Amino acid sequence: MRRLALAFSVFVVISAPAAAMVGNAYVVPNAAARPEVMLVGSRGNFCTGVAIARDLVLTAAHCVQAGAEYKQVELDAQRQPIMKDVLAVARHPQFNLKTMLAHRATADVALVKLAAPLKVTPAVLKPRGRVPVGERFAVYGYGMAVRSDGNSSATLRAATLIATGQPGNLQLRLVDPATNGARDGLGACTGDSGGPVYADAGGSFAVIGVVSWSTGPNGDSGCGGLTGVTPIELYRKWIVDTAAKLGSPVEP
Repeated sequence: MRRLALAFSVFVVISAPAAAMVGNAYVVPNAAARPEVMLVGSRGNFCTGVAIARDLVLTAAHCVQAGAEYKQVELDAQRQPIMKDVLAVARHPQFNLKTMLAHRATADVALVKLAAPLKVTPAVLKPRGRVPVGERFAVYGYGMAVRSDGNSSATLRAATLIATGQPGNLQLRLVDPATNGARDGLGACTGDSGGPVYADAGGSFAVIGVVSWSTGPNGDSGCGGLTGVTPIELYRKWIVDTAAKLGSPVEP
């Protein structure tokens, strides 16, 4: 997202209550057992990712820019942050930040190698073709509840969105079916960048993309309008090859 607001030191306050995401997104139970994770950077950014191997996280490339340090964050029983080390970060070489900020298609995907494996079942990647208008997707993220002071509740939330009239294989644009982006509705917001976008794969969810950007209603700045998604299909070979090089192979 354009607003990258959380630095390492901010996590001392993430247990504070926060207002719900625009649209009152569903709070996911037992989040600690799920593959979605929180990532925080030393330059103040906070993003979501999804484990595709027990020690490998798929996220957005703009979440892990060069020159910063990154940590994976977990919460203890008192909802205090535990910082977990990251061994390596790999960004797709064709990613262009200016292109992403202009809401145009670019290779906004990255892999984060963790120092210690997660105790979760990794998410599955799903190969697929062009997306039809109106297809439903589930978007998950830890940044969907944001207070005006910039602090997140670090609560995993999910929203069901549909593909707009401009779907394709380069970029997906999702919207709340109840509002169609004309007024405040469900959608990704600050901290949801890199979060997984799931499609139904025969009764179970499979990752088909990651969150790249959002707009407010009618394309204005903010959240609650469009959710821009980078599909992983075009970058699947890079993901598989890079995961193998990092020592965390995933299914081709």
